Amino acid sequence: MKHFSKSHGIVLLIIVLFIGTCCTPLSCSTNLHKRIEQQDGMVNGQILFSPLFGTVTYLIDSSGTVIHTWSSSYTPGAATYWLGNGNILRTIRTDFSHGSGEGGGVQKIQWDGTVDWDFRYDTKGNVTHHDIRPLSNGNVLMIAWETKTPEEAIAAGRDPNNIPGPTFMSLHVIEVEPTGPTSGEIVWEWHAWDHLIQDYDSSKENYGVVADHPELIDINYGTFFMSSTDWLHANSIDYNPEFDQIILSVHNFNEIWVIDHSTTTEEAASHSGGNSGKGGDLLYRWGNPQAYREGIAGDQKLFGQHDASWIKSGYPGAGDILIFNNGLNRPGGQYSSIDEITPPVDPNGIYYLKPGFAYGPENLTWSYAADPPTSFFSNFMGGAQRLMDGNTLICDGDAGRFFEVTPEKETVWQFINPYPTSNMNQVFKIDYIPPFASEPDLDCSGSLSWTNVEPGTIANGHFQVQNIGATDSALNWKVESFPDWGTWSFAPASGEGLTPEEGQVTVQVSVVVPNEKNSEFDGYLRVVNQDNSTDFALIPVNLKTSLNQEPSLQWFLKGLLQQFPNVFCILRYLMRYV
Repeated sequence: MKHFSKSHGIVLLIIVLFIGTCCTPLSCSTNLHKRIEQQDGMVNGQILFSPLFGTVTYLIDSSGTVIHTWSSSYTPGAATYWLGNGNILRTIRTDFSHGSGEGGGVQKIQWDGTVDWDFRYDTKGNVTHHDIRPLSNGNVLMIAWETKTPEEAIAAGRDPNNIPGPTFMSLHVIEVEPTGPTSGEIVWEWHAWDHLIQDYDSSKENYGVVADHPELIDINYGTFFMSSTDWLHANSIDYNPEFDQIILSVHNFNEIWVIDHSTTTEEAASHSGGNSGKGGDLLYRWGNPQAYREGIAGDQKLFGQHDASWIKSGYPGAGDILIFNNGLNRPGGQYSSIDEITPPVDPNGIYYLKPGFAYGPENLTWSYAADPPTSFFSNFMGGAQRLMDGNTLICDGDAGRFFEVTPEKETVWQFINPYPTSNMNQVFKIDYIPPFASEPDLDCSGSLSWTNVEPGTIANGHFQVQNIGATDSALNWKVESFPDWGTWSFAPASGEGLTPEEGQVTVQVSVVVPNEKNSEFDGYLRVVNQDNSTDFALIPVNLKTSLNQEPSLQWFLKGLLQQFPNVFCILRYLMRYV
């Protein structure tokens, strides 16, 4: 083995330092190419929907162009929601033994179709149906049936003459926390069965004066046929984070109900506790005061309604309730309307009721009906959402028609769903995704530039990835493509959930240099937002190899001294005094 003196070591150290100054692996330049390509019709947002008779979920823009699809083995049961970052929450239909709206399960699906979570609730007489509501904590609210026997219904005071079948289906709500790919824990629940009243059988504990207890549910309200499979038939659920309350659309009562979510499960089964102090009793109900023995038939406002929801904070009409009033058996003709009401609620979430009267309001804040009214009638489903500009987006579920109206009731946009076929295009409801709302925005900085690199060696560098979008957005990114010369590797090659607050992520880059001397290579790395392929950045790449494949130390020193003539003097000085 050859031995080196201290002076030789210093010479080599200086050479290494000069190499470092002459061959910088990455120039952190901000001069890069970044593009967000716009497509026609995207400026007004996108719409997510799952046709009832198909197994595909569609994301379209306002021109009707399909942006993305998610395939499934199941038809929906029946709602689908956008979670952000390319993920959707979709009900699935695993049960076919009950009435319309059967579900039985919920799946969380990634952009690429991967099922992250597959939760089933379709055993022991319990079946999810119709609608769900994702919460900000990752949990999901679900509407579900629960099966009671005729004997249980009679024990609760139901008139035996109004129990036509072998079962009596009631309503409950569950909040499920995902705990694994196919598992979930019920962390909160509410049962209508815990809040019944009746004046039919005085021997039962819940016997009382129905009109004196609007906070309770009359087990004998409704017709004979209503109880054959589904006594209440709740068909939508929404959540109000300001008051920690839940709203339900109860089709067979022609009412909307508000309940307290701030309770524990034990309090939800009682008549006290929670922010309201009323436990799981109804805080508010509206649409048909006959259901609690107030008013007459002429006071009924809702007729087979769907999709009751609060207008979101920051939107025109925030705090009001928007209802798709189907108009089933509406006096004067069957037609659908979108009705907005301002509930009589104070800043603490307490609803006012004058004793001896029905809950207000008496009049609508805003309403839409077609001209003529009977030209718009969706018999058994539909939905509506208020948009940021004050317009209202409507889903005519029976016809598979989506349309947007202004506050002045002018139709400014319309789309007819063609999927899966034009005559089987019914849609339970749609979910609107606003443009640029909480959307990530990919940004990259840096460029990869190498000079005088030895062929066949490995060149290293780095660049940065950042989310410069909305403060509550999360970016899923990946290195999608790179030049076809060399062998490339990235650490990391992708990332999920990058927020603006996290700042830049550094991506380390390595490339095996082509075995070609005295050559120049260039190109781009393409880094893409995985949830929006039109949002991407291009990282410029340039690499130059050296003249000789195996340059000698003598050749290197000669070239070095030609570029830096003072180096010889420095080396001679060090050799003398070291």
